[in-house]
Amino acid sequence: MAEPHLTNQQLMKNSNIQNDTEEPYPSLSDFHDYEPNLEFDDTELQTATVDLALDAKVEALAASYDYLESPVSDGTIEENFEEELVDAPTGYDSLTYQYGDEDYDAFSDVAKYGIVEVFGDDTAGRRIIVVSACKLPPSKDLDHSKLLRYLMYTLDKFVEQDYTLVYFHYGLNSKNKPTLSWLWQAYKAFDRKYKKNLKALYLVHPTNLIRVVWQLFKAVISVKFGRKVMYVNYLNELAEHLNLEQITIPDPVLQHDERLLAKLRKPPRKTVKAPPPSLPTQQFGVSLQFIKDNHQGEVIPPIVKQCIEFLECPDALETEGLFRRSANVAVVKELQAKVNQGIPIDFQGNAHIAAVLLKTFLRELEEPLMTFDLYDEITHFPNISKDERPRHVKILILEKLPEDNYKILKYIIQFLAKVIDRCDLNKMTSSNLAVVFGPNLIWCQSGQLSLSAISPINMFTDFVLVNHEQIFII
Repeated sequence: MAEPHLTNQQLMKNSNIQNDTEEPYPSLSDFHDYEPNLEFDDTELQTATVDLALDAKVEALAASYDYLESPVSDGTIEENFEEELVDAPTGYDSLTYQYGDEDYDAFSDVAKYGIVEVFGDDTAGRRIIVVSACKLPPSKDLDHSKLLRYLMYTLDKFVEQDYTLVYFHYGLNSKNKPTLSWLWQAYKAFDRKYKKNLKALYLVHPTNLIRVVWQLFKAVISVKFGRKVMYVNYLNELAEHLNLEQITIPDPVLQHDERLLAKLRKPPRKTVKAPPPSLPTQQFGVSLQFIKDNHQGEVIPPIVKQCIEFLECPDALETEGLFRRSANVAVVKELQAKVNQGIPIDFQGNAHIAAVLLKTFLRELEEPLMTFDLYDEITHFPNISKDERPRHVKILILEKLPEDNYKILKYIIQFLAKVIDRCDLNKMTSSNLAVVFGPNLIWCQSGQLSLSAISPINMFTDFVLVNHEQIFII
């Protein structure tokens, strides 16, 4: 069996956990047999090539190539926009999002398990998709070929913009595991369009299985893709990259993490701290009313105005992939901190930084701009007849939306109309912008974005963008 890529010393270097003793850091192999039923047996791993039906060429490459020392990165991969964005179909009817002849209802028997969940953007402005192995039912109860189609159906909504994938590995066992041949089939199915805009893949609680599968596949995995993959040994390490309060972590995963920490001779210091009280100058992570009260009664938050004024210049409006590209995490965090402290900021001439900050501001509001109260009405938008939609949307926005929220929404939508006017250069049509902005304008109180709610939210947002002149009072 192939040796794990990471030595104990490498694990200590990559971990946030401090150990004051001279004793070796425990390797993940120490935990491999923690629960006997979990994972593939070693005998199965030794015959993996049989299950995979890998041909001799792939097996030979897997043994000879060693160009990737460790699948660990810092999650801030910066890539050029390699080719033109593929425009999503225009018009809100196209946002029904079908995978072949199948739509969401066709996948209800798979979706009910909650194996795949979608959450808001991370600090770099990338959508977060979570896959939980512990939610996989026994193999006899799940058609794995349909599971693969469901995974592709889900990712198809996000692959044209930068996104982050989190895989909670704990819970994979002899009863629910897919075959290794299925893994190989899945890897081949997720072609370049899925890999190109994936900016970070976090493998949480990895085991020897992950490392062996990596050894088997690494000959056909590009170096660029390999740099996007990160082993995350404990949840407190994941917290360095993502806001854990923003995603729902399954209880079995939380309990497993606690058991792993308990096995350490000296548990690591917790990195999660109580949030400090809000500064009067703070704009991220507070309410619109708080910002208004502390900024001389201004209705349009200063950071929103600053981002949009910067993005309205021709060079920014014509930037290809505007609002679809992510930005450097460290730069975004630094600028957020400065904004919250009332320190002037400079976008460094980078339109993507300003775009990410605008999306981040909207996503981190205590309550979405469209408010929690309107969530149900918006997610039922497809059920309204086309003739009734204009009147319904006008009532919802003009009468039910609070006055300040209305003014801010109008300010943002009118700016986005300018982005759409230059879609020949920036590739951002109304439907493309709806995919990006919909989940940042509307979400439910749990913060989780139900897959069944994505299409209605995007459809509603697209309708507002297309019909903004008739909706908003000039």
